[in-house]
Amino acid sequence: MNSVTVFCGAAPGRDRTHLHTAALLGREIAEAGLRLVYGGASIGLMGAVADAALEAGGSVVGVIPESFPREIAHQGLTELHFVPNMHRRKALMGELGDAFVTLPGGLGTAEELFEVLTWAQIRLHSKPCLLLNHGGYYDPLLTYLSHAAQEGFADAADIERLVVCHDPAEVLRHLTALRQPAAR
Repeated sequence: MNSVTVFCGAAPGRDRTHLHTAALLGREIAEAGLRLVYGGASIGLMGAVADAALEAGGSVVGVIPESFPREIAHQGLTELHFVPNMHRRKALMGELGDAFVTLPGGLGTAEELFEVLTWAQIRLHSKPCLLLNHGGYYDPLLTYLSHAAQEGFADAADIERLVVCHDPAEVLRHLTALRQPAAR
């Protein structure tokens, strides 16, 4: 594993601890020698995760749609890809990452999470999908997923693909374990 794709909000959210958590994750990704792939913005949680990774000496790749205002694109990245639309953005972020981590965000972040989970469900990839549920932000979503399984609309095994973590250190422990060769 070399690259981690992070999905997160372009807004800071009301609870400022989300910004701190995003920055901590960015720093830990860089310090672990992993490349950060993310949505390319300089604002909100996206900006926080990218800035922290860069400050820690990490490699950061942004992928942003051409239709977004140019002024929100992060100008200090290792690489910045402008793509024609959101579909291509998600596809390229999926191609570039060896694992997916979802931080708090809104509709776009939820869409990205569900897309990679669906891709795993239909066997388009077998990459790890982690959810950083700091402060219980995603508790309602996890309740929904459990309900969907109970109601027969989702297979429990597909939902169990989502590794729920509660802080950046736990995310890094999972990612680091994935880098280690399996014991014989």
